[in-house]
Formats: sequence, C-alpha cells, structure tokens
Amino acid sequence: MQSATMAEANGTQKRGAKEKSASNGAVAKSAARNVKTDYTRWRLKDDRGCQTWHYLETDKEMEAWPQSLADKFHLGMDLGLPDLPPPKTPLQAATNGLSYFSHLQLPPGNWACDYGGPMFLLPGLVITWYVTETPIPESHATEIKNYLFARQHPEDGGWGLHIEGESTVFGTAMNYTTMRLLGADPDDPRLVKARATLWKLGGALNGPHWAKFWLSVLGVLDYDVVNPVPPELWLLPDWVPIAPWRWWIHMRQVFLPMSYVYSRRWSYPLNHLTRQLRSELLVQPFETINFDSHRNTISPTDNYHPKTWILRLLFWLLINVWFPFIRPASLKKRAEDHVWWLIEAEDENTDFANLGPVNGPMNTLCAYIHSGPDSVAFREHIKSLPEFLWVNKEGMLMNGTNGVQTWDTAFTINAVAAAGFCDNPTWRPMLVKALEFLEDQQMDEECRDLKACYRQQRKGAWGFSTKKQGYTVSDCTSEGLKSVLMLQKQHNGFPELVSDRRCKDAIDVVLTMQNPSGGCASYEPTRGSVLLEHLNAAEVFGNIMIEYDYPECTTAVITALHMFQKYFPEYRADEIKAFKGRAVEYIRRAQRPDGSWYGSWGICFTYAGMFAMESLACGGETYANSARVRKGCQFFLDHQMEDGGWGETYRSCETSVYHQHARSQVVQTAWVVIALLEAEFPDPEPLRKALRMIMRRQQANGEWLQEAIEGVFNKSCMISYPNYKFIFPIKALGLFARRFGNEELL
Repeated sequence: MQSATMAEANGTQKRGAKEKSASNGAVAKSAARNVKTDYTRWRLKDDRGCQTWHYLETDKEMEAWPQSLADKFHLGMDLGLPDLPPPKTPLQAATNGLSYFSHLQLPPGNWACDYGGPMFLLPGLVITWYVTETPIPESHATEIKNYLFARQHPEDGGWGLHIEGESTVFGTAMNYTTMRLLGADPDDPRLVKARATLWKLGGALNGPHWAKFWLSVLGVLDYDVVNPVPPELWLLPDWVPIAPWRWWIHMRQVFLPMSYVYSRRWSYPLNHLTRQLRSELLVQPFETINFDSHRNTISPTDNYHPKTWILRLLFWLLINVWFPFIRPASLKKRAEDHVWWLIEAEDENTDFANLGPVNGPMNTLCAYIHSGPDSVAFREHIKSLPEFLWVNKEGMLMNGTNGVQTWDTAFTINAVAAAGFCDNPTWRPMLVKALEFLEDQQMDEECRDLKACYRQQRKGAWGFSTKKQGYTVSDCTSEGLKSVLMLQKQHNGFPELVSDRRCKDAIDVVLTMQNPSGGCASYEPTRGSVLLEHLNAAEVFGNIMIEYDYPECTTAVITALHMFQKYFPEYRADEIKAFKGRAVEYIRRAQRPDGSWYGSWGICFTYAGMFAMESLACGGETYANSARVRKGCQFFLDHQMEDGGWGETYRSCETSVYHQHARSQVVQTAWVVIALLEAEFPDPEPLRKALRMIMRRQQANGEWLQEAIEGVFNKSCMISYPNYKFIFPIKALGLFARRFGNEELL
C-alpha cells in the first residue's frame, strides 16, 4: 500500500488532501511555508556502527527511547551543557573541546556526523523509491524537502554539484525532480525560481550523463539521450587495458548496475506527474526532441571534465554500429547475466550496504528489475538504504557513504593521545569504548570470490565506515591500527582487545597497497593507466577513472608502519623498511615547486601539507636539516592570514592553485599548526597567533561552530567532515603544549 507521499507524488491523491495532524506528532506546520516535523521525536540508532534515524510517532515511544545529547547536537538543538572555565592555556582549551565532544560519542563507541555536501545523491534514492513504488515515510519526505529548500542557491534558486557550488543543470534538474516526486507544488515560488534557472541553463537536456540516466529511468527522458553503458565491457579479458576491473572502485561499481539498467532500457511507465516533469524540465516539447542528437550536449557549468574525441568516437560506434548491426542477443544476455552476478557478489560482500550512496540505489533498482519487489535482494536493499540518510537542523540529507564511523573514531583517539590525555582517568571510559568499537570493526574474513569480483584483500583491514560495508581502505586501516597501538601498547591499563596476530593482519593488508611510484592509493593499488581518463564519461568529476597516489593515504601508511615497527621489529622487517623508503621518496617527489602538496581528500594544500610533513618527519627530515621541509613551512607562512589563521576555499581543489578564503578556518588552521609542529618549526610565535584564533573561536561550552566545508573527492565535489572541528583543534593544541609548554595564550 502506498504512503500518502507516494500517492500524492504519483498523482493519485488530490492536491490539498489532509495531512496527518500535528497532534500525533507526524508533521507540524511552521509559521513559514514549510511543513516541519517535531524534532523532539527524532532518534539516531547506532547498531554496531550502522546508523539510522527514526521518527517516533507516539508519546509512549518517546518515553521508552529518550533523546540523547548526541541526537540533540546533530539536530541542531540546545544540549543544555554548562559553560566551562574560560581557557587560558592550550591544554585547557583542548580539555574543554574534548569535554564537549565526548558527549557526542555513541553507545558502540564511535562518533557520527552529517557526512553531506554532494547534492546529487538524494535524487537517485528518491527516484529509486518512486519507480519501485516503495512507500516513503511522511517524516522523511517532509525533511528531505526542507533540506533541499534550505540548500537552494540564495540568489538564483538552483542547486549545485555540492552545497557550496554554483547552480548546475545536474544539481538543479535532479533536485527539482526530487522535490516534485515528494509532492512539492510546481507553483511554489521557490520551485518557480529553480525552474527559471534550469531553463536559463538549457534545461535537462544539458545535463551530464548521470542526470540523463536517472531521468530516463524515471521516464521523463528517452534512453536515446543517454550515452551508451554497455555491460559487454565486463566480458573483456582482464588483460585488456580498458577492462572495468582496472577502474577506480567507485566508478566501476556505479558503471556495473548502470550498465544493467541501460542494457535493459528499463523505464517507469509514464504518468501524470512524469508527464508534467517533461514540460517543467525541458525547454521544448518532448515530442519535438531528437534525443540522440543531445547525448553530448552539456551546460558549461556542468562540464568540468569534457568528453574527449576518443570517447565521443567510441560512443558513436556503439550507437551506430555495435548495437544495431553486430551485437548478438546471446552476447547481450550473457553480459547482463554476468553483471547481475557481480551485483549479487557486491550485495553479499557488503551485506547490502554497498560501496556508497550511488551504487546502493542502483543495485536496489537492479534487484527490482531482475527479481521483483518481493525478492529477498530487493527487500534487503530497502532495509539498508536508510543507513545513508541523515537528519540535521536543515532537514534530511544523504551521506557520502554510510558514515565515517571508523575514520573519525580513529582520528579522535589520535588527537587525545597527541594531547597527552590517554592516562587521564576522566577520558579512559571514552577511550575504552572507542577501542571496543575499533576491535569490533576490523574485518576478519575475505570476500566471496575475491578475485572473480576484483576485490582487494581485506582480512585485517579497517574500512572508512563499518565492517558491514566491508571495503579495505589504506589510510583507514593505517589509522585504525595506529589508534589500537596507541592505546594497547603506548599506555597502560587498556584492555588488549586486538591481538598481536590481528595487528599483523592489518600490516599484511597495508603492504599490498603500494604503487610502483612508492605512493599509496585509497581502496586498492592503481590498476589502470592514466590514459583511461580519456574514457571519463561522468563529465562533472575529474580523476575518476583510476586510483591515484595520494600524500594523505601514503602518510597514514608510513606512520602506521613506523609505529608498528616499534612493537614488532622483526615482523616483515625488510619489506616494511623498503616500503617506507619508497613511500617517503614519493612524498618528496610529490612536493610542488612552491613547497606545497595538493590534497585530494581535504581542502586542500593545508590538508595535504599536514600529512606530508608527518611523513617527512618519519623519514628523519625536519626544519633544521631539510630544505624541502623549510620550503613547505615557508609556503604555509606565506599564506597565514592577519588574525593568525589559515583558510582556503574549495576552488583550490578545482584549480590546483591556492585560493584564500575570505575568513580564516579553524580546521585548516589546526592542520597547518600540526604540520609546522611535525616539521619542528622553531619559532613558536606564528603558532601562538594561530592557536589564539582557534581558542577565541571556541564557545563557552567547549564547542567550535561549523565553518566552511572541509573535504573533497574527485577534484570538483566537496563533502563535509564536521567532526574535524573538534578533532584537529584538540590535536593541534595538545601538540603545541607538548612542544613549547602549556603556556598562557589568552
């Protein structure tokens, strides 16, 4: 049976039909135009790191499940925490910050957060719900609309690729569609404004490949507008240079289900709403459009990585030669069957969590197409998809993965250790819980059909989010191992939860992650040539086709190996020594002529520089003995702002040139302070000035407020790491106190 939201969206419920009454807590009318749920009814459930938000309908449910401080924090509600003694020294400020942050730890021991930023994720989920006729809870529909309204561009009413970006066809067409599927009125002035912006950009026909794909699934566009996604590529022998197993894991796991749906040309039957969307998203009548001629049309605002002539030629050959004249039906079926097998393997190896929030909904759709709405696979997907959703003060969004649980928990332990707090009994219960979480999240078995589904070794690894998601990540494994060693080996009194054998298993994984260059990538070593970027069809992202070397990942691995050797000096000693030597040499080569390093996972030069300095320190290089370290320090000093802080915008990531922010940023300032301290920069005065800024920005209760977005992927899309505003200031303050003394700064 359809929910009220689905019925209205499908056009089977008349506009103005009565909403659930506010008295039962379902929705409540605000004084403004938006309907708003009662935020006192939201609860975050954390089941061994699997995080889902639940809306409680009754007072009895609320009494049985009280709202936690963490719930209130994430919802933007007042925690009611008292003011703390005003800090004068770095450690007092770090203590106040940790005091606040400790209240946000969840029962399994991890920290959670709003891992939002990308604006192309929710549409894929909502379209999947819609075309599979999956009921959408009214609470979710309400808050998704609230979030999208809150994130409209303040001037033109459109949406961008990410929350700080300019309006694009991708963001505007897809999020407008999402609003309409959830029942938003096309005559709402905010949608009228968004529609005007979309039309100025040329309408949905000027969208990138992924937008055209999803709108064809919905039945708003015709598949002739979608550039080909042939599943036959998965039948290529592994030795072929363009075989998909050589692609970056996120690209190939999106291409996989997309190719299945494209090959089947599955589309939702046209109804009243989707017919309306055709007139709202397109600037000319649907019946007059030659869709084939628009496969390569794209708005300049979306065209970050233009398609190469090689790719255009391949698309032409597939459309005009391969599909109509050569492709046998038997090969098509064989390809679809093999792709479905790979999708099933992905589902099994991740317990239906899937790699991320793009292939998750796509795999759900494939299960629906292949096996139907009553199949186990489809039902399990529908149960797992809410793990990507998050509620904040603006509404409901979709996270960039199913969370950052392991990553942020490991970094928190690292920061607490840097501040010298591990032996303080106040923090021991918090740290024991964090250690218990890391122990629980280490992967203890390999994937099904590891080689056949092209997965990296994972026994002993930690992932970015959860064990359930099940993907090895080089720096997450390294940071997880370091955190375990910090507590179990460097400090007394912590339980030995992770055995020595399991620590060695982690090292066994890490030692598989190095590229011939000496650097390390993220999920697996680089498998393909950089020439594969000529086949990048996504258009809105850069560096998406293969894995690359990253100073951030390489540093995490170097420092993990360095720490491991202190406690296990005999284990694979020669291999570790050689690995470290090659890795440090890569860090040296990756430095730019101006002394900087380019960051691929955080914004941008400040982030990568922090890691690079730590790597060089492990190699024995400091300000006193290394010209390259001095050059790196000077790069930072040249960009210090008048108030003592540092700040760069996401444009640094897009352009590979430092772009200074209008205002210094607490997180980026902390990164630079850590970098200079790792470099053993001798003059404390620039650091004092920076830490004074950090301390002045701290609130009376110990909190730091959210500032600009912190993270990035694929050069063009930004993503939020809101726990960084606690983790890295605490670490920077602690490291300064250990190096220069816990002196009064305020």
